[in-house]
Amino acid sequence: MNKISRLVVIGASAGGFKAITDLLCNFPEQDSVTVFVVLHISKSSMSEVIVHHFQKHTSLTCKVPVNGEQIQARYLYVAPADHHMLVKNGEIVVHDGPHENRWRPSIDVLFRSAAVAYNSAVIGIVLSGLLDDGTSGMGAIKRSGGICIVQEPNEAEFSDMPNNVLNNVDVDYRVSVADMEYILQDLFSKPAAEPVEVPPEIKLEAQLTERLSTKIQDLGEIADHSIFNCPDCGGGLWKIKNDTVARYRCHTGHVYTEKVLMQVQSEEIEETLWVAIRLLEERRNLLLNVANHEKQAGLNGGGVDKNRRSEEVAVHIERLKSVLQSINMNEPND
Repeated sequence: MNKISRLVVIGASAGGFKAITDLLCNFPEQDSVTVFVVLHISKSSMSEVIVHHFQKHTSLTCKVPVNGEQIQARYLYVAPADHHMLVKNGEIVVHDGPHENRWRPSIDVLFRSAAVAYNSAVIGIVLSGLLDDGTSGMGAIKRSGGICIVQEPNEAEFSDMPNNVLNNVDVDYRVSVADMEYILQDLFSKPAAEPVEVPPEIKLEAQLTERLSTKIQDLGEIADHSIFNCPDCGGGLWKIKNDTVARYRCHTGHVYTEKVLMQVQSEEIEETLWVAIRLLEERRNLLLNVANHEKQAGLNGGGVDKNRRSEEVAVHIERLKSVLQSINMNEPND
């Protein structure tokens, strides 16, 4: 196995497939560089198809790694669908641990592990994508002495991920994909900076993710208990200390940034309101049916009371629909 002088980690989501392809077309030749890619894809996607596509555009050997595989220079490793990909010193870890920021694979998981294992030798690149996966991981790379490169948001098909990194991390380069070739050439031509001490909380969180730790005692070392509950498992959420972006983690390993947690809560509120609307619609229809039967039977009142109550229910239905519309209109897009 050749010595790795630089580890390039790339994260992308919506619009990222083309951005990664364009980057690979002009990726600089370097015998001691290894590349890792996390692209947000559905769990049913064929990672091998993506690897086959990337292989057409680079001289790097592209593959989907398996757990415990040794890292090799001049390789490009693509995270398998529905699995996290982490790196240790000289080794790749692949597992199906809890989702982070609603994704598996997660960009943050890869970036954080790379920062711990290779600190100042890491080059992080965030490309097109929605929301803010990659921001915390890029912050970990920066705090561990690595280099941070972000695609120019105005060029990205979806600018959320680049903008969120720029708003929270002191990045080294904000450039178009085309200009990344020259930056990487310059970085590869120089030795990496001297290794730095990785912050202990970054180390511990990377270890928790790798070990699939569910011990609350371990979580208590890097986070404070919050008033929120995990949308996935119902457990208590803990707010991570000293991070680039506000994040919450439960003891089973689910992780949410504040933006994603807000989005999930809005979805749950919307689902609850739709259930309430359905139940009220059924109640209204039942009242109308009973009123009609009473009228046909010639009973006193002829269903007048039931009709009045059905009209009251209809008012509540319209109010709930207005609440739903208000929630959707006021929900932030990124």
